[in-house]
Amino acid sequence: MKKEMVAMILAGGRGTRLEALTAKVAKPAVHFGGKYRIIDFPLSNCANSNIDIVGVLTQYESVLLGTYVGSGTKWGLDGSSSLAAILPARERGEVGATWYAGTADAIYQNISFLDSYDPDYVLILSGDHIYKMDYDKMLEAHKERKADLTVAVLNVSLKEASRFGIMNTYEDGTIYEFEEKPAEPKSTLASMGIYIFSYKALRSYLIDDAKDENSKHDFGMNIIPAMLKDGKRLYAYEFEGYWKDVGTVESLWQANMDLLDDKNDLDLYNLKKDWKIYTEDTFSHPQIISEDAVIKNSMLTQGCVINGEIEGSVLFDNVFVGKGAKVVDSVLMPGVLVEEGAEVYKAIVDEDCVIRAGTEINKQAEKVMLISDNK
Repeated sequence: MKKEMVAMILAGGRGTRLEALTAKVAKPAVHFGGKYRIIDFPLSNCANSNIDIVGVLTQYESVLLGTYVGSGTKWGLDGSSSLAAILPARERGEVGATWYAGTADAIYQNISFLDSYDPDYVLILSGDHIYKMDYDKMLEAHKERKADLTVAVLNVSLKEASRFGIMNTYEDGTIYEFEEKPAEPKSTLASMGIYIFSYKALRSYLIDDAKDENSKHDFGMNIIPAMLKDGKRLYAYEFEGYWKDVGTVESLWQANMDLLDDKNDLDLYNLKKDWKIYTEDTFSHPQIISEDAVIKNSMLTQGCVINGEIEGSVLFDNVFVGKGAKVVDSVLMPGVLVEEGAEVYKAIVDEDCVIRAGTEINKQAEKVMLISDNK
């Protein structure tokens, strides 16, 4: 079945900097924003960009993520000519490997999947970023420039630039150099880990890279430098809008807090009615807000029962807050129970945790605290 472009979402990362949140769950399956999981964002972006064949490449703690993605029903990717396919790392007879060796190797292992759709272009995404983006516009730019590779970039501050892979470009957007986390950045155009390759070129470089025993089999470290060395046509596509890599407890907390800012560009409420983020409906009961409840600048999802005080917080489904309890600047994931008189400040409380009556959590609030029963 011929497709102009197929998307491949790299969703196998361990996410160790999220600590206990990823002890039993893959990073892209971590909860976000009151009712979503992180993977909802790239999948919804694909659906809204009319990309109807999506491969989701899984590895670490893949069972829950694979079950959640399923066949793509939540995002409308389960029609007669559309699909969200789970592509786990698997044993290969020729080398005996069972895990993806790097980002490029992950795509290489699934060349047969790509070949079955004979795409002109391949869109490669990360499964763990929060943003809205029209990939179709990026593809238009790629085709207009007759590019071999287009890299989405975000203009960051000079102070932040050393944390990213930086694309150095000419005025017309042509990439002439790639630097991975440079100590002294020459530009502030940070790679977002979003690539559109012309598939013929990509396929050739993946095959050559797989033969190189010294390669890290990584796009940033190997494929992109090789293409630059060979004089291929590489361009930067500058993205404007909200984008967050929620790779740490602090950044995940901050991204949730951003949702409470009335100037936030992410617009989860889809007020413009042009770019909905699709997710699973938990079919919980309606919210119950008692006469004793006080709620200020917070986001509450279905199934919440509130008898206490909530301020500057994001509550997922089926959270219970007891009488006299206080939750401030915090993220309470599904099924959290805050008993009477307990107080929680500047924290992420993991799924189904219980905060016992009278307990005070992080009242000094010097940094974000993670509360979890997972080890």
